Amino acid sequence: MKKKTALTIAGSDSSGGAGIQADLKTMHGCGVYGMSAITAITAQNTTGVKSIMRVTKEVLSDQLDMVFTDIFPDAVKIGMTFRSDLIEVIADRLSFYKAGNIVLDPVMVATSGARLMEEDGISALCARLIPLASLITPNIPEAEVLLGSDEIKTRDDMEAAAGRITQIYGCNCLVKGGHMLNDRLSSDVLATTDGKLFWYESERVDNPNTHGTGCTLSSAIASYMALGCDIQSGVKRAKEYLDRSIREQLDLGSGHGPLWHVFA
Repeated sequence: MKKKTALTIAGSDSSGGAGIQADLKTMHGCGVYGMSAITAITAQNTTGVKSIMRVTKEVLSDQLDMVFTDIFPDAVKIGMTFRSDLIEVIADRLSFYKAGNIVLDPVMVATSGARLMEEDGISALCARLIPLASLITPNIPEAEVLLGSDEIKTRDDMEAAAGRITQIYGCNCLVKGGHMLNDRLSSDVLATTDGKLFWYESERVDNPNTHGTGCTLSSAIASYMALGCDIQSGVKRAKEYLDRSIREQLDLGSGHGPLWHVFA
Protein backbone atom coordinates (compact mmCIF):
# COMPACT_ATOMS: atom_id res chain seq x y z
CA MET A 1 0.00 0.00 0.00
CA LYS A 2 1.41 3.37 -1.06
CA LYS A 3 1.14 6.01 1.66
CA LYS A 4 1.76 9.74 1.55
CA THR A 5 4.76 10.76 3.64
CA ALA A 6 5.87 13.71 5.74
CA LEU A 7 9.16 14.61 7.39
CA THR A 8 9.55 16.57 10.62
CA ILE A 9 12.81 18.43 11.29
CA ALA A 10 12.68 19.42 14.93
CA GLY A 11 13.86 18.87 18.47
CA SER A 12 12.98 15.94 20.69
CA ASP A 13 10.69 16.35 23.72
CA SER A 14 11.38 13.78 26.42
CA SER A 15 7.81 14.09 27.76
CA GLY A 16 6.35 13.32 24.32
CA GLY A 17 4.01 16.29 24.18
CA ALA A 18 5.80 18.54 21.69
CA GLY A 19 8.64 18.40 19.15
CA ILE A 20 9.16 15.38 16.97
CA GLN A 21 7.12 13.16 19.24
CA ALA A 22 4.02 15.33 18.82
CA ASP A 23 4.78 15.72 15.11
CA LEU A 24 4.94 11.98 14.47
CA LYS A 25 1.76 11.34 16.48
CA THR A 26 0.01 14.06 14.48
CA MET A 27 1.16 12.69 11.14
CA HIS A 28 -0.08 9.25 12.14
CA GLY A 29 -3.38 10.74 13.29
CA CYS A 30 -3.79 12.58 9.98
CA GLY A 31 -3.13 9.46 7.93
CA VAL A 32 0.39 9.98 6.59
CA TYR A 33 3.65 8.14 7.25
CA GLY A 34 5.92 10.29 9.42
CA MET A 35 9.72 10.48 9.45
CA SER A 36 12.09 12.63 11.49
CA ALA A 37 15.43 14.42 11.53
CA ILE A 38 16.36 15.52 15.05
CA THR A 39 18.02 18.91 15.55
CA ALA A 40 18.34 18.82 19.34
CA ILE A 41 17.58 16.69 22.37
CA THR A 42 15.70 18.47 25.13
CA ALA A 43 15.16 17.38 28.71
CA GLN A 44 11.70 18.70 29.43
CA ASN A 45 8.29 17.88 30.80
CA THR A 46 4.95 19.64 31.21
CA THR A 47 6.49 22.15 33.64
CA GLY A 48 9.45 23.36 31.60
CA VAL A 49 12.75 22.75 29.83
CA LYS A 50 15.79 21.72 31.92
CA SER A 51 18.50 21.33 29.29
CA ILE A 52 19.11 21.25 25.51
CA MET A 53 21.82 19.47 23.52
CA ARG A 54 22.05 20.11 19.79
CA VAL A 55 23.09 17.43 17.33
CA THR A 56 26.14 17.97 15.14
CA LYS A 57 25.88 19.39 11.64
CA GLU A 58 27.15 16.11 10.23
CA VAL A 59 24.54 13.97 11.99
CA LEU A 60 21.70 16.29 10.96
CA SER A 61 22.89 16.31 7.35
CA ASP A 62 23.16 12.51 7.36
CA GLN A 63 19.64 12.15 8.73
CA LEU A 64 18.24 14.32 5.95
CA ASP A 65 20.24 12.51 3.26
CA MET A 66 19.09 9.10 4.46
CA VAL A 67 15.44 10.14 4.40
CA PHE A 68 15.44 11.95 1.06
CA THR A 69 17.40 9.27 -0.81
CA ASP A 70 15.09 6.46 0.29
CA ILE A 71 11.58 7.69 1.21
CA PHE A 72 11.15 11.12 -0.37
CA PRO A 73 8.69 13.15 1.75
CA ASP A 74 5.56 14.63 0.20
CA ALA A 75 5.73 17.45 2.77
CA VAL A 76 8.19 18.79 5.32
CA LYS A 77 7.48 20.36 8.71
CA ILE A 78 10.30 22.37 10.33
CA GLY A 79 10.14 23.13 14.04
CA MET A 80 12.96 23.83 16.47
CA THR A 81 16.13 24.63 14.50
CA PHE A 82 18.04 26.05 17.49
CA ARG A 83 21.08 27.73 15.87
CA SER A 84 22.51 29.10 12.63
CA ASP A 85 24.84 26.25 11.64
CA LEU A 86 21.99 23.74 11.79
CA ILE A 87 19.75 26.10 9.83
CA GLU A 88 22.41 26.29 7.10
CA VAL A 89 22.45 22.49 6.87
CA ILE A 90 18.67 22.26 6.64
CA ALA A 91 18.46 24.97 3.99
CA ASP A 92 21.25 23.37 1.97
CA ARG A 93 19.73 19.88 2.01
CA LEU A 94 16.15 21.02 1.30
CA SER A 95 17.39 23.11 -1.62
CA PHE A 96 19.53 20.25 -2.94
CA TYR A 97 16.62 17.82 -2.94
CA LYS A 98 14.11 20.44 -4.16
CA ALA A 99 11.76 19.67 -1.29
CA GLY A 100 8.21 21.00 -1.55
CA ASN A 101 5.24 21.65 0.73
CA ILE A 102 7.46 23.05 3.48
CA VAL A 103 5.65 24.26 6.61
CA LEU A 104 7.89 26.22 8.97
CA ASP A 105 6.94 26.79 12.60
CA PRO A 106 9.50 29.44 13.67
CA VAL A 107 10.01 28.07 17.19
CA MET A 108 11.85 30.64 19.27
CA VAL A 109 10.38 30.44 22.77
CA ALA A 110 8.73 27.52 24.59
CA THR A 111 5.30 27.94 26.20
CA SER A 112 7.11 27.87 29.54
CA GLY A 113 9.20 30.88 28.50
CA ALA A 114 12.48 29.03 27.85
CA ARG A 115 14.44 30.28 24.82
CA LEU A 116 14.70 27.64 22.10
CA MET A 117 16.76 29.59 19.55
CA GLU A 118 20.10 31.32 19.83
CA GLU A 119 20.40 34.93 18.67
CA ASP A 120 22.32 34.16 15.49
CA GLY A 121 19.69 31.60 14.58
CA ILE A 122 16.98 34.20 14.04
CA SER A 123 18.83 36.02 11.26
CA ALA A 124 19.77 32.72 9.61
CA LEU A 125 16.15 31.55 9.82
CA CYS A 126 14.96 34.71 8.08
CA ALA A 127 17.67 34.65 5.41
CA ARG A 128 17.85 30.94 4.59
CA LEU A 129 14.81 28.96 5.70
CA ILE A 130 11.76 31.20 5.50
CA PRO A 131 12.28 31.92 1.77
CA LEU A 132 12.09 28.13 1.14
CA ALA A 133 8.81 27.70 3.02
CA SER A 134 5.38 27.33 1.48
CA LEU A 135 3.88 28.49 4.78
CA ILE A 136 5.17 29.82 8.09
CA THR A 137 3.10 29.68 11.30
CA PRO A 138 4.37 32.24 13.85
CA ASN A 139 2.49 33.02 17.03
CA ILE A 140 2.16 36.69 17.94
CA PRO A 141 5.50 37.03 19.84
CA GLU A 142 7.31 35.28 16.96
CA ALA A 143 5.61 37.52 14.38
CA GLU A 144 6.77 40.55 16.36
CA VAL A 145 10.35 39.22 16.31
CA LEU A 146 10.20 38.54 12.57
CA LEU A 147 9.00 42.08 11.90
CA GLY A 148 10.96 43.85 14.62
CA SER A 149 7.73 45.74 15.24
CA ASP A 150 5.66 46.99 18.13
CA GLU A 151 3.20 44.74 19.92
CA ILE A 152 0.42 43.09 17.93
CA LYS A 153 -2.77 43.71 19.91
CA THR A 154 -5.76 43.88 17.58
CA ARG A 155 -7.37 42.07 14.67
CA ASP A 156 -6.11 44.78 12.31
CA ASP A 157 -2.61 44.39 13.75
CA MET A 158 -2.70 40.65 13.05
CA GLU A 159 -3.83 41.17 9.47
CA ALA A 160 -1.16 43.80 8.88
CA ALA A 161 1.56 41.59 10.40
CA ALA A 162 0.60 38.54 8.33
CA GLY A 163 0.49 40.65 5.17
CA ARG A 164 3.87 42.27 5.84
CA ILE A 165 5.57 38.94 6.58
CA THR A 166 4.16 37.53 3.34
CA GLN A 167 5.45 40.51 1.36
CA ILE A 168 8.88 40.55 3.00
CA TYR A 169 9.63 36.83 2.79
CA GLY A 170 7.55 35.76 -0.22
CA CYS A 171 5.69 32.93 1.51
CA ASN A 172 2.21 32.40 2.91
CA CYS A 173 1.90 33.29 6.60
CA LEU A 174 -0.50 32.10 9.30
CA VAL A 175 -0.32 34.34 12.38
CA LYS A 176 -1.66 32.45 15.38
CA GLY A 177 -3.55 34.67 17.78
CA GLY A 178 -4.79 32.05 20.18
CA HIS A 179 -7.29 33.67 22.53
CA MET A 180 -5.77 37.14 22.31
CA LEU A 181 -8.64 38.85 20.51
CA ASN A 182 -11.57 37.12 22.18
CA ASP A 183 -11.50 34.92 25.25
CA ARG A 184 -14.21 32.71 23.73
CA LEU A 185 -12.47 32.13 20.40
CA SER A 186 -9.18 30.90 19.01
CA SER A 187 -8.39 33.26 16.14
CA ASP A 188 -5.71 32.85 13.45
CA VAL A 189 -5.27 34.76 10.20
CA LEU A 190 -3.74 33.50 6.95
CA ALA A 191 -2.18 35.91 4.46
CA THR A 192 -1.49 34.39 1.05
CA THR A 193 1.06 35.43 -1.52
CA ASP A 194 -1.74 36.54 -3.87
CA GLY A 195 -2.86 39.15 -1.37
CA LYS A 196 -5.84 37.40 0.23
CA LEU A 197 -6.69 37.09 3.93
CA PHE A 198 -8.56 34.24 5.60
CA TRP A 199 -9.63 34.07 9.24
CA TYR A 200 -9.93 30.79 11.12
CA GLU A 201 -11.87 30.97 14.36
CA SER A 202 -13.03 28.20 16.65
CA GLU A 203 -14.71 28.05 20.04
CA ARG A 204 -12.27 28.04 22.93
CA VAL A 205 -11.86 24.67 24.64
CA ASP A 206 -11.75 24.93 28.43
CA ASN A 207 -8.63 22.79 28.82
CA PRO A 208 -5.32 24.02 30.30
CA ASN A 209 -3.46 21.08 28.76
CA THR A 210 -2.15 22.61 25.55
CA HIS A 211 1.51 21.53 25.50
CA GLY A 212 2.58 21.12 21.87
CA THR A 213 -0.33 22.87 20.15
CA GLY A 214 1.97 24.78 17.78
CA CYS A 215 3.86 21.63 16.82
CA THR A 216 0.60 19.78 16.30
CA LEU A 217 -0.96 22.46 14.11
CA SER A 218 2.03 22.86 11.79
CA SER A 219 2.47 19.08 11.48
CA ALA A 220 -1.22 18.66 10.68
CA ILE A 221 -1.01 21.33 7.98
CA ALA A 222 2.02 19.59 6.45
CA SER A 223 0.21 16.26 6.60
CA TYR A 224 -2.86 17.58 4.80
CA MET A 225 -0.65 19.25 2.19
CA ALA A 226 1.06 15.89 1.67
CA LEU A 227 -2.41 14.45 1.09
CA GLY A 228 -3.07 17.02 -1.64
CA CYS A 229 -4.76 19.92 0.15
CA ASP A 230 -3.96 23.48 -0.83
CA ILE A 231 -2.78 25.76 1.96
CA GLN A 232 -6.18 27.31 2.70
CA SER A 233 -7.99 23.99 3.05
CA GLY A 234 -4.98 22.40 4.76
CA VAL A 235 -5.08 25.04 7.48
CA LYS A 236 -8.84 24.57 7.89
CA ARG A 237 -8.53 20.80 8.31
CA ALA A 238 -5.53 21.16 10.61
CA LYS A 239 -7.41 23.58 12.86
CA GLU A 240 -10.26 21.06 13.09
CA TYR A 241 -7.79 18.29 13.94
CA LEU A 242 -6.16 20.41 16.65
CA ASP A 243 -9.53 21.29 18.12
CA ARG A 244 -10.49 17.61 18.35
CA SER A 245 -7.18 16.66 19.98
CA ILE A 246 -7.65 19.37 22.65
CA ARG A 247 -11.29 18.41 23.26
CA GLU A 248 -10.22 14.88 24.22
CA GLN A 249 -9.28 16.43 27.60
CA LEU A 250 -6.17 14.32 28.16
CA ASP A 251 -4.85 15.12 31.65
CA LEU A 252 -1.22 14.14 32.22
CA GLY A 253 1.57 15.83 34.17
CA SER A 254 1.56 18.59 36.75
CA GLY A 255 2.01 21.49 34.29
CA HIS A 256 0.50 22.22 30.87
CA GLY A 257 -0.19 18.67 29.74
CA PRO A 258 -0.12 17.22 26.21
CA LEU A 259 -2.88 16.59 23.66
CA TRP A 260 -4.41 13.30 22.54
CA HIS A 261 -3.36 13.03 18.90
CA VAL A 262 -4.92 9.72 17.91
CA PHE A 263 -8.54 10.35 18.86
CA ALA A 264 -9.77 8.79 15.61
